[in-house]
Amino acid sequence: MNSPADKPECAPESSDQKTISVASRIVIGKERKGFMRLLPFLGPAFIASIAYVDPGNFATNIQGGAQFGYTLLWVVVSSNLMAMLIQSLSAKLGIATGRNLAELCRDHFPRPIVWAMWVIMELVAIATDLAEFIGAAVGFNLLFGMPLGIAGLLTAVVTFLILALQSRGFRPMEAVITALLGVIALCYVVETFLDKPDWKQVAFHAVVPQFAGAESILLATGILGATIMPHVIFLHSSLTQGRIVTSDQEQKRRLFSFEMVDIIVAMGVAGFVNAAMLIMAAATFNRQGLSQIATIEEAHRTLEPLLGAAAGWVFAISLLAAGLASTTVGTMAGQVIMQGFLHRHIPIWLRRLITVVPSLVVIFLGFDPTRTLVMSQVVLSFGLPFAIIPLVIFTARKGLMGTLVNWRVTTVLAWLVTALVISLNFYLLYQIFLGA
Repeated sequence: MNSPADKPECAPESSDQKTISVASRIVIGKERKGFMRLLPFLGPAFIASIAYVDPGNFATNIQGGAQFGYTLLWVVVSSNLMAMLIQSLSAKLGIATGRNLAELCRDHFPRPIVWAMWVIMELVAIATDLAEFIGAAVGFNLLFGMPLGIAGLLTAVVTFLILALQSRGFRPMEAVITALLGVIALCYVVETFLDKPDWKQVAFHAVVPQFAGAESILLATGILGATIMPHVIFLHSSLTQGRIVTSDQEQKRRLFSFEMVDIIVAMGVAGFVNAAMLIMAAATFNRQGLSQIATIEEAHRTLEPLLGAAAGWVFAISLLAAGLASTTVGTMAGQVIMQGFLHRHIPIWLRRLITVVPSLVVIFLGFDPTRTLVMSQVVLSFGLPFAIIPLVIFTARKGLMGTLVNWRVTTVLAWLVTALVISLNFYLLYQIFLGA
């Protein structure tokens, strides 16, 4: 007879296995721990929310606040509310169908449309990575004074290391991304304390829609593109599609209610950061008459004499954290888009290498980083309908979604968001090419 010491030891559960095990018991109603029971469900929305505080947001929000004060704050607030709605539909789609948005497009749309959507989303992914990669490189440059080219190469190395965490499962990656989001949020708590904004103006412009000419519309479109990100609409449905699997419709509804908490918390943090960026620029640069702050580098350089050396360091740290986290998430989204539309899989390191090249080319050719960031966000805004329209179509289908099918009011609101995005884009084109 074998002694207890002779028995093979069971391998310890990984963090992923523990999370799924606990979450599954909670969903079927067998385990309750008060507030702590929410923890296994937190994660997917935090990964998605990083795309809403990427360096493209820094560029558009700083320019918006510096040039127009608090005027475009309502765009940030409304964009964040729209993002919550869209991300809830994406998460719900993955839970209800066990498929992500790209896979469903491939299954339900004609092949020419699928190929066209794939090309458009790949272009969006490139524009996304361009903004995020350049932002991280600028962060390294501002913090350590290294040349932008060297900073770009260092950014590539660090993001490769972060992406390597995927081999350990989803929980370590979620932990790192959430920690980086926490760093960004903490930095802007400090910035908001230092810049002492006019809270009456903040409250007014957060809810009263206004524009101030064609350039404000360009920046508003950029803010919208930087807030409602098309690539993470695809990614979020992938993050929830196989995380906790159940065929019971009531359990799916319970699971979605937990995921909504994840979305509200994560997107709430992202919304605060976005608003704080614009408020900081309005309260410092616009108030001092520095409305022509046109680059992130100028913003960093000007913050120090206005608010002290600490403000410059905090700003650079937040930019670096945002760039590293968002470029990692952008690579993950690109992988989901390719696999879903084409059923083709390439190693994540190769995907990262492909998307790094355009960014390094832009850096070494000496293009202005901030203008590149702003224009990349406009590209994202034009890509939004190609993600939102199929998402609304699929989540409104009872046969596909079961009990998680959209309520009628949800579908109406989603179509209104889609119409607003498309209308704003067409108006922007009119102003650029035909406006006075």
